[in-house]
Amino acid sequence: MTTAVELFHTVLGPDTADAHGPNTLLLVHGWGGDGREWSRHAESLATGGHRVIVPDLRGHGRSPVPDEDNTPAAMAYDLTALIARLGAGPVVAVGHSMGGQVVNLLAVHRPDLVRSVVALDPAHGAHGAELDEIPRRLTAYRENGARAAVPLVTGAFSPTAPPGLRTAHIRTMLGTPGHVIAQAYAGMYTDPGAVGIRPSSEAYLRRRICPALTVWTSAEAADWERSTLRGPESRVDHWAATGHYLHEEHPGRTTRLIEQWAACRTA
Repeated sequence: MTTAVELFHTVLGPDTADAHGPNTLLLVHGWGGDGREWSRHAESLATGGHRVIVPDLRGHGRSPVPDEDNTPAAMAYDLTALIARLGAGPVVAVGHSMGGQVVNLLAVHRPDLVRSVVALDPAHGAHGAELDEIPRRLTAYRENGARAAVPLVTGAFSPTAPPGLRTAHIRTMLGTPGHVIAQAYAGMYTDPGAVGIRPSSEAYLRRRICPALTVWTSAEAADWERSTLRGPESRVDHWAATGHYLHEEHPGRTTRLIEQWAACRTA
């Protein structure tokens, strides 16, 4: 049985969110990252009157590092405890990469806590060459930890990415414990119940009942996910010519997207 970890987090903006006004926004980072990558967005969104919660997931950043169970499912469970402790639900849950998988798991298992989801280049839908690479990568992460993940991070940015962004993410990845990197990756793709591979992704996305916005940097992935949507309020966007860390390559565009999405779904 998973025991919730008390996550390091920051809260910006009003102490509470009016159910008929600005939403509470939960901004979740990805694999080998931490909440600092949301700093610009969080400050802008809070200035706009939103309550903004930015956690570091278990094993990452300034949060506790369990020996075991550093998986997206356990991370989603931690978020249920955080939301309850802050009296913050329901939230607009925003996640990047592995964080996109985490917020979707949260929405599936605790729909009472999630008003809607925004998933940015989420870690689901793996197929083809990416699927073929999973066993080799997992072996490398188990043997060499975060160092084995550096080449993947290095290649994740577009030529127009802001200076220093690649270096910042390499440093953050290298600061993440090796067993967390391996366990989180296995939790995304190979553990029993993992939802990162396309058939499993399709099954769990169809269980998500709240409105959802997914932004992909891959046109093929965007086309695939459109086939999984439930309800007319959900949609999939495609941002071309940008890297995997799209929210940091385009912070203003991302912040506007979140604001517009949240405003359209205020109770």
